Amino acid sequence: MTSADYYRLGNDFRRKGDFKRAMEAYMEAIALDPESPAAEAKKMLENIYVFYCKDMYNP
Repeated sequence: MTSADYYRLGNDFRRKGDFKRAMEAYMEAIALDPESPAAEAKKMLENIYVFYCKDMYNP
């Protein structure tokens, strides 16, 4: 799979509310291409985590 494929997969997971799998797909996309739009999508998803899931970062 290409970086673009992982980015699209991450978007599909995000739309379904599966943030964990979306983050994994974005990380794969970034690993293949650091300039991928997945980098920005990952930042946005991290902001969602911070807003909705404060305990995820502070167990």
